[in-house]
Amino acid sequence: MTKTALVTGANKGLGYETCRKLAEKGFSVLLTARNARAGQQAADRLNDQGLDVSFRVLDVASDESIGQLAAYLGSNGMEIDVLVNNAGVFLDPPPDRPDASIFFTDRAVLRATMETNVYGAIRVAQALNFLMRPGGRIINISSGMGQLSEMNGHCPAYRISKTALNAVTRIMAHELKHAGISVNSVCPGWVKTDMGGGDAPLEPAQGVDTAVWLATIEDCPSGGFFRERKVIDW
Repeated sequence: MTKTALVTGANKGLGYETCRKLAEKGFSVLLTARNARAGQQAADRLNDQGLDVSFRVLDVASDESIGQLAAYLGSNGMEIDVLVNNAGVFLDPPPDRPDASIFFTDRAVLRATMETNVYGAIRVAQALNFLMRPGGRIINISSGMGQLSEMNGHCPAYRISKTALNAVTRIMAHELKHAGISVNSVCPGWVKTDMGGGDAPLEPAQGVDTAVWLATIEDCPSGGFFRERKVIDW
């Protein structure tokens, strides 16, 4: 039986590369993004490579959009083996600006960041977990910037959102244990993407390696935080 993976925020960057790698491993991949044109073009490029990838619109900040996707999947009898909560934003100003400090951070930036990076992952999992097969995996794309063990200043909205996402991972892992569904957080590292910038040392294929590994290994752990296929501190 062909396994199905759904990846959010996947029209470019880490999400796109995750779709490509999972499709290369034999998954039927549902590439989702809020931009319909960009998402369809991304899926078409992967189709041109002979990969089984389809596109559906999904805005993780919209209950209506998530509900429409869940209804589509349910009405078509589709089940999910792997959910990758990749959609994310980085809205903090550069570190050299005064408002980069938590004491001057625009609360609208905090709210908007949490809306996508945390509430988005929760919304999607709430809507789709009932469609997941036993043995399924939820992979939340986090960041080392959310590690409490290495927390420092600047970029407060992004840092707080990723710390919160890690808490979400732990809670979901506990509550889905009975269903045989594993939930883990992944730090992809500093990757050459629109968010990471051109100076980043890692290529997208390197950045998605751990997420793809967790999606495909036989005995998947649950409730962990991983980077380079190794457990790291929260």
